[in-house]
Amino acid sequence: MVISTPPWTPDTGASRLVALEVLINGPISRSDIARKLDLSPGSLTRLSTPLIDSGLLVEVEERADGRAGRPTRPLDIVPNSQHFLGMKLTGDAVLAVVTDLRANILHSRSLPLPSREPADVASVIAQLARQLRELVPSVTAMGVGIGGLVADHSVVLSAPFLGWNDIDLGRMLEALTGLPVVIDNDVVAFTESEHWFGAGRGADRFAVITLGVGIGYGLVIHDEIVVDADSGLGLVGHWPLDPFGPLCPAGHRGCARSTLTLSAISQAVSLALGRTVDYDEALSLAILGDPLARRVVDDAGRGLGRLLAAVANLTSPQRIILGGEGVRLVDVATDAVHEGISIDRDPRARPLNIVTTPGDDSEWCRGAAVIAIQRYVLGKR
Repeated sequence: MVISTPPWTPDTGASRLVALEVLINGPISRSDIARKLDLSPGSLTRLSTPLIDSGLLVEVEERADGRAGRPTRPLDIVPNSQHFLGMKLTGDAVLAVVTDLRANILHSRSLPLPSREPADVASVIAQLARQLRELVPSVTAMGVGIGGLVADHSVVLSAPFLGWNDIDLGRMLEALTGLPVVIDNDVVAFTESEHWFGAGRGADRFAVITLGVGIGYGLVIHDEIVVDADSGLGLVGHWPLDPFGPLCPAGHRGCARSTLTLSAISQAVSLALGRTVDYDEALSLAILGDPLARRVVDDAGRGLGRLLAAVANLTSPQRIILGGEGVRLVDVATDAVHEGISIDRDPRARPLNIVTTPGDDSEWCRGAAVIAIQRYVLGKR
């Protein structure tokens, strides 16, 4: 069963391009829309008038644009005209938000998983969907981000942290919620969120690296995300950083996974200190000057710098966005990160434009909502 949503715009051609430009960059002047889409003023008027008449676009308060003549009336959308659910699956919980059409988070909820059985996980997701729909009844679609390999925006081919293989989670959730559901890899969803509504907006070419339980990588080139059948395998986690580093579960020595993940850093500090510490305590100890913790954290920072240099050398992004629950490493090991960059980056090359996100759980949920928004506005399954 495929549950369809009514189209965002009745036209899939130039009119939708106008509406999409306003959604992502609005409020925006007509002259800026015409310039970006290479439209004449007359063509823009012809395309935008029906969208305004239908209520899809609205004219907002006049503002002066610095040029002679009358102030302009920018065009915008009505964010609260549609709402979307975004869910993030972890190994022991489901995190959920409801957003407006611009992925602004309105409410959030979370529930623990009673087990990792697909039916139990789907039941918890459906329960959260009901709770959020009691707060915001008019929900258009739902997105779910998962750390794994996903096919057809529905089937979880592999999710090692849940022990899943070939689970059609999308179909299960559509039957339980009655909503259109989009399932995708969580890093893909996070990258799309930064692409449309985050630090990647307006960039023709940018990269994303996420630090957490795993290491994620996303890439946008010519304003399009790069995805294929391997997206979700976590291949960047195999990237070599230190030939003398620890082994990862796959047997690679000193790769990103064995050096930069939360568990890699906490385990290394725990081993050095002879007691168990978690990731946040490991970084806090480094800040306080503990020499053992400082050494581990700086080694990880240099490894991250080398990974950033490799991404920059290979893809020449306009900016690199760092996110995920482990992103605090960037602040704690700033000097080491820059040292790692300098190891593999030509000194004549331009400085890297690095942007960090807050690193909280909500950014993963927001990414999941964005893939649902994209399904709605682009008409994609």
